[in-house]
Amino acid sequence: MPVVRLKMCTGVSAASRKGLCRQVVVLEVLPLLVLWPHMLALKVDTRKCPVNDPISVPHEWYQPGDLLVGEMTSLFFSGFSRISFMRHPSEEQYFRLPCMVTRYYQHILALVFAINEVNMSPKILPNVTLGFHIYDSYYDKRMTYRTTLDLLFKSNGFIPNYECGCKKNLIAIIGGLGSDISFHMADILDLYKIPQLTYGSFPSKDTDILKGPSFFRMTPNEAHQYTGITQLLHHFKWTWIGIFVADDESGEHFLTAMGPLFSQSRICIAYVERIPNQINFHNGQENFDMGIKLIPALLDKQARTFVVYGDTLTLQWLVTLIEYAKFGYKEYASVGKVWITNAQIDFADTGLASGFGFGVLEGTISFAIHSNEPQGFQPYLQNINIAKSKENSFYKFFCEQAFNSSFYRGWLPFHVACTGEERLEILPWAVFEMDMTGHSYSLYNAVYAVAYALEAFYSSRTNRRAMLERDQVEHQDLQTWQELPISVCSDSCHSGFEKRRREGKESCCYDCAPCPEGKISDQMDIPDCSKCSEDQYPTKNRDRCISKSITFLSYEEPLGISLASVAFSFSLTTAFVLGIFIKHKDTPIVKANNLEITYILLISLLLCFLCSLLFLGQPGKVTCFLRQPAFGIIFSVAISCVLAKTITVVMAFMATKPGSSMRKWVGKKLSNCIVLSCSLLQFGICGLWLGTAPPFPDLDMHSLAGEIVAECNEGNVVMFYLIIGYMGLLSIISFTLAFLARKLPDTFNEAKFITFSMLVFCSVWLSFVPTYLSTKGKSMVAVEIFSILASSAGLLACIFSPKCYIILLKPELNNRKQLTRRSRKT
Repeated sequence: MPVVRLKMCTGVSAASRKGLCRQVVVLEVLPLLVLWPHMLALKVDTRKCPVNDPISVPHEWYQPGDLLVGEMTSLFFSGFSRISFMRHPSEEQYFRLPCMVTRYYQHILALVFAINEVNMSPKILPNVTLGFHIYDSYYDKRMTYRTTLDLLFKSNGFIPNYECGCKKNLIAIIGGLGSDISFHMADILDLYKIPQLTYGSFPSKDTDILKGPSFFRMTPNEAHQYTGITQLLHHFKWTWIGIFVADDESGEHFLTAMGPLFSQSRICIAYVERIPNQINFHNGQENFDMGIKLIPALLDKQARTFVVYGDTLTLQWLVTLIEYAKFGYKEYASVGKVWITNAQIDFADTGLASGFGFGVLEGTISFAIHSNEPQGFQPYLQNINIAKSKENSFYKFFCEQAFNSSFYRGWLPFHVACTGEERLEILPWAVFEMDMTGHSYSLYNAVYAVAYALEAFYSSRTNRRAMLERDQVEHQDLQTWQELPISVCSDSCHSGFEKRRREGKESCCYDCAPCPEGKISDQMDIPDCSKCSEDQYPTKNRDRCISKSITFLSYEEPLGISLASVAFSFSLTTAFVLGIFIKHKDTPIVKANNLEITYILLISLLLCFLCSLLFLGQPGKVTCFLRQPAFGIIFSVAISCVLAKTITVVMAFMATKPGSSMRKWVGKKLSNCIVLSCSLLQFGICGLWLGTAPPFPDLDMHSLAGEIVAECNEGNVVMFYLIIGYMGLLSIISFTLAFLARKLPDTFNEAKFITFSMLVFCSVWLSFVPTYLSTKGKSMVAVEIFSILASSAGLLACIFSPKCYIILLKPELNNRKQLTRRSRKT
């Protein structure tokens, strides 16, 4: 079974992990000296006290010594009988059908090995021999209290607070493995100030509950495991998980402690299942019903990562319940699931595993307590003769369960005795491990903690000895994960999407929505999309920002080339018309109107065509400053000329009436006055604009999604529209007067042509305003250039094309007689 073991070596840097456990021992040895006031008058009793014990509790191992170290191990579990109160409690048989966690047999051997090392060392307690007395807790509160009292007072009878026979000289007790067992022991040991060194993992708050000063812990704080589990889940993005916890106070504390850590890492709990501490093996239906309750959680296709918190038996009960339930749910499969267990859990074959196995736990990541391999421990295990230890009543059950394939054989009335030829190294890893485990190493360190404390007490030396230096640290490689399962409530939101929480659901349950317009998300599972900077814009998939390109209407692009070509063409045409009029200035058709106004109009139209070129190319300070005012002033001069022509037509007709007083107004002075006054008013508006808030080059970051528009900021937009409005007013006046005078019978009447020209002009600029406001970027510039060219071309074509036609193509009509005849026909 692939199981990844993560060593829990926390609190120090990687460079100093080698001495972690030694440092722990040094810190915890010193308080031992002040917790044994009864040792101040201690006299070593060298008499050997036999163990005279009716086997009411059959499992113990005693080795005499000047001073005894007790151990409370946790090898056996069983179904326990109820107390009948019909006999003395010491005569009651509490348990039946015991089963051993054979893997934990190493805990006993580690203590024996450590004590033998101390006794053989000439540097530690040279004049004192350490003995040991080992009992089992049976994972039961009553038996823990009972065997703790046995360690303190048992001789020929069970009489608390009395020592009958020889003195045991018990100086310390090492145990237990779980927090519940340790606390039950502490209830008694604190009363007698007997130091207790526990080698199991504990919730961080539990040691604070203990008020007695004689409790010492040999393992790191369990809070480090909480952080490790959270970081592991966060690293693999397992955000939707199931939790299985032991149904006791430590399990509840685990849930309470993990809540804030999960919340900070955005990990959600899909469900919590509590596993009982004990299961009734004699009630299959009850176990089956308990297992059925677990199946919906295990069949969850979204929560594929499970965290299991408890001890080894918690895992055993979980496997048992799952196996019971699998009889009714054949579709359950462990493929694609990941189990994460705490350091207190060992994958041990208790006999249950022989029947069921750990197949349902394929792919497990297990935290482990840091350990080193003491020199000589492997040869000790290889050479040990299991059958010769008569004082060791554990070995019989170990042999029967470890070296016999059937779990049920240990329950039969006959036993298979060990021959002495059995070797521990042939046993499977789940039955017995040859390498020293983390718990065994903590227990080994506990023995040396006691030994060094005694050495310090006897020698009264100020420099305290520490643990023997270890040269090598075992490193276990993590299994390479080729395929990781997905354990989430909702699929990850890809780039370009944001998470939207579902109403009434946990924060890990969400929907993926595309980023709003103008926003992006460049990572997975982004809660809110973000905006790009002003000089960037989102891609089509809205998964990243790209730099905007600067755009403007340039001469190189087709639209710019076309508009420039049209402007030059009309400019040449206007210059050509001006040349024709200059050449034929003495002809009647040219003389028919004010020649100076005609020249000013043609020059103004020529400049109108050319001023459109100021709108092409990248805007600069000069072009932005000139283009709109130049356009407004030149166009105003042109329209003023048209207005002057119109008024001249009307005044000339009115002056032909007999006795009319209008004759004095007819002439060049009136026309020049109209052109000059109308142009000066527009010039004043432009001067006010340039003097207060002139146009300037600017970059428009927001109008177009993927472009930065280089444009001219008009500064005061009101002034711009005031210029347009003023030109519109002049054109409307000209159009109205020309329309009214279109049928006047005058020889030099241009009213019809002016009417058409003003109609074209007004149409162009009335459509310009909404079109200009609805476009963005360089299209706005193109619209204005087109309006300038179109309106100017309309004036040129409507007013001057009929005259050029007569001058160039019908010269016979260019005389006063023909003009008078045409006027009369009209």
